[in-house]
Amino acid sequence: MGQKIHPIGYRLGTTQEHRSQWYADGNRYVDLLKEDNKIREFVHKTLNNAGISMVRIERKADQIDLEVRTARPGVVVGRGGTGIESLRTGLQQLLGNSNRKIRINVVEVTRVDADATLIAEYITQQLERRVSFRRVVRQAIQRAQKAGVEGIKIQVSGRLNGAEIARSEWVREGRVPLHTLRADIDYSYRTAQTIYGILGVKVWIFKGEIIPGQQEKPVPANAPGGKRRRRRQQFEDRSGDR
Repeated sequence: MGQKIHPIGYRLGTTQEHRSQWYADGNRYVDLLKEDNKIREFVHKTLNNAGISMVRIERKADQIDLEVRTARPGVVVGRGGTGIESLRTGLQQLLGNSNRKIRINVVEVTRVDADATLIAEYITQQLERRVSFRRVVRQAIQRAQKAGVEGIKIQVSGRLNGAEIARSEWVREGRVPLHTLRADIDYSYRTAQTIYGILGVKVWIFKGEIIPGQQEKPVPANAPGGKRRRRRQQFEDRSGDR
């Protein structure tokens, strides 16, 4: 039986950062961990049409700092900031403390089609509308390739197209090196509620390699001369190691 590990958890400390950044004693750790889960579930449920990519949580004394990364910041902010105020009020009621200091920072996702969470949400929405999964996966891969990713892998599991027996099918385009620690892998898992049952959608996106000490950003695969520049950079890195 194959043993799998979470691609983001595998790279914590190398190319990925923790989604929650705070410290607590052993007595409060479990309570704060449950609180983080409640906050994320509430944000995703309240802003289900805002294209939420990630909710990063930081704690400072009795203050909670939320960084909401979204594809539609206008939906989150609302007219005149009313959206943020209603979200803050709802979180205070959820936590049971109306005096809790909650600061919300909204960050726009610039490359929507290169984000694994947003791609997975797009696929689940199309599957719930009873669109053929092969067509949806093909469209998602084309959108990701236009965004300049180096590789993408999509897996859909369940009663595909209403089949009686559940199965898994996956498609990969480009490179997705899951065993390479310095590889910048974005991963997401979502479920689609269909009339035939639940379909699981997994998305892996490879955005390039992050080499320690290298300031230059990875060159997209479709950029002019991108392959030559990457080969030259790899040759220079190997020469430096010698």
